[in-house]
Formats: sequence, C-alpha cells, structure tokens
Amino acid sequence: MKIISVEPIPVAYPEPNDFQAERYLCLVKITDDQGNVGWGECITQFKEANFATAALIDGLSELIIGKNPILNNSIWNEIKERMWWYGYRGGIASYALSAIDIALWDLRGKNLGLSLLEMLGGPVHEKLPAIASGHAHDSSIPKMAEQAQEWLSAGLQGMKVGFGKRGDAHLGYEHDRDVEYVHAMREAIGADKKLMIDLGYAIKWDIATAVKRVQAFDEDNIDWIEEPLGAWNPEGYRTLRSKSKCLIAYGEREWNVAGYEAILETGTCDVFGIDPGRVEGITGFTKIVSRIESHRRTANAHAWSSAIVSAASIAVSFTSSAFKLFEFKPLPNPMQNELVTQPLEHVDGWVYPPLGKPGLGIEVIDEVVDRYRQIKL
Repeated sequence: MKIISVEPIPVAYPEPNDFQAERYLCLVKITDDQGNVGWGECITQFKEANFATAALIDGLSELIIGKNPILNNSIWNEIKERMWWYGYRGGIASYALSAIDIALWDLRGKNLGLSLLEMLGGPVHEKLPAIASGHAHDSSIPKMAEQAQEWLSAGLQGMKVGFGKRGDAHLGYEHDRDVEYVHAMREAIGADKKLMIDLGYAIKWDIATAVKRVQAFDEDNIDWIEEPLGAWNPEGYRTLRSKSKCLIAYGEREWNVAGYEAILETGTCDVFGIDPGRVEGITGFTKIVSRIESHRRTANAHAWSSAIVSAASIAVSFTSSAFKLFEFKPLPNPMQNELVTQPLEHVDGWVYPPLGKPGLGIEVIDEVVDRYRQIKL
C-alpha cells in the first residue's frame, strides 16, 4: 500500500457570503495504489498565495509519493523537518502542510474504514449548537435585521456577523451606527439567541475606541467580540477584557502551536479561532486544541471555506469539550453546496457527530473541482 500521486489544485470561486467576491483555496488530491483518494484544503485567500502554495505542494510531493498512507503522522513530521528553513513561524509552508495533512487523514480513514472522528478517539459531545456565520452587506439596518431572521428561520441558534467587510453596510467605523445595528440584531433574533461580532482586518480600532464600542454592545448581551484589536495586542486586550463583560476572541491568524501558546500565556483570550486549513492541518489543529483545553479556554473552528475544511472542523470539534458550537455559512455557495455529493448541514439548529463514513465522510465531485480550477495565465 503506497501513495502514487499528489495533485495540488488551486481554485477560485464566487462567495455569496462575501458580497460575491472571488475567493481562493488550494485543494490537494492524494491517491494511493489501492484506488483510494484523500482530499485536503488550505485557505490561501489571495490568488498569488494560491499559486505559490500549489508549487510548494508539488515540490513536497517527493516526501509523500511511495509512502504508506496510513503512516500520516510520520509524513507530517518529515514535512515539518523539511520546511523549518522557510516556514519556521508559519506562512505559505503552513498552507501546504495543512492541505497535505487533511488529505492524508482522509486517505488514512478510507484505508482503515474509519471516520476521522473515530481515528481521533470519538465524540465527547452528543450534539453541538449550530449558528449562522456571515457578513453584513446591506446599507439598510432593517433589511439586515430581516436577513438575520431568515438565516435563523431554519433553526440556527444564533449568528456571528462580520464588520468591515465588502458591501454597503459600513459597520465598524461609526459608533452610533454600530450600536444601532447590534441593538437591531438583538431585537430581531431574540434574547435567547447567540450573537457575536467579528471585526475584519480593515477595522483599526485603538484601545479607547474598542472599550467604548464593546461596552455599548454589552447592553445587548453579545456573546463575544472577535479580533477587536487585531492579531496581537496583549496590553490592549487585557484592558478591554477588564472593562467589558463579553468574551474576547482572537487567534485566527496564528499558524501553529507556538503562536497559540504565546496568546495563551497572555491570559487575554477567551475564545480561540482555529482553521485547520492554515494551522498545519488536522494534526496541527488537534495539538493546538489540547493546549487550549488544558487552559480551560474555548476553541472555535474557523471553517469559512469549503466542505473539506468544514468536515475536518466538525470532527475535531466533537473531540474536545473546549468547543461549544459550530458555524455554518447562511447562504449557499459553490465550495460547500456544489463541491460534495452531500453538503454538510445542521438539523434543526444542531450538528451531530460525523460517524460511519470513512475519512472526512464526504465525496468530492471532480467535475466541480475542474469547474472552479484556477488557471495561471
């Protein structure tokens, strides 16, 4: 039993949840001599990173082809040893390893006849609440409140909304408008639903602004505020955390265990966002989660790309008590709803342990991959 091919596949697709912006992912397809195929993904975000990641995966294939697909941990370690010179603190090397590692776990499960969740030791939750995770786009707050009600009409138990995103919402820039929006959302979805705010990288609040804004949001009992001071500001986050009652969330931009350990040591983060498509795959994801769990903090899967990363994220979310919910994009999109034969869905606002189907438990449609394949001109 051995791996015979590794194919990186950059894709570009329109994202309705991001104002129809073109978004980029690098998929990887790993095939063994038994005819089994493993699929992986990294969320490269920009097209130049997509092509660079594909080239790196192609180069790393020499460390993968000919290996036993069941021995995925040894392959992960060998790639880590190789990339130390150009990926010590993260970056595109972490993208490449992430995509490869997810595909190897998928392939391992298909060879063993076990689901990813079974390979990771099984579930610790019977079910997890599902929430909508979208962006605010419209200029009209009443229209956005109506949209929020639509998102939750199928049973979703709350929402996380992005400020400073594409579109006409213009949120994150004006105190009064932001407060009006949050109040409208709370009234629209009800007091019993979860409500989180996620600040995009375009928003550059200073500490005083963050404190004033979040204290105002506290009046409507938001559950957490995500990245209000960016990726790294320990003193600022310490001040904000002491002056507000909602939880502070960040960490999504880190690459590996060392990055998350640095945040944990500051004691300033309550909810850690983690994306297996950038943190060195499922192997890196589980290593990070174990640290967060030991510190008794909350982990939250960032799964805002394709069904491949979503499937990995759901499985890992069920392995640890650190996870409290799972996010779904509210609007159908190609990489979730077209890419696989059975799109991942919640059931009346709950997501259940993905057991039974081997590997990631999804069947990727090659024709859809080819439709969105990014061609370098």
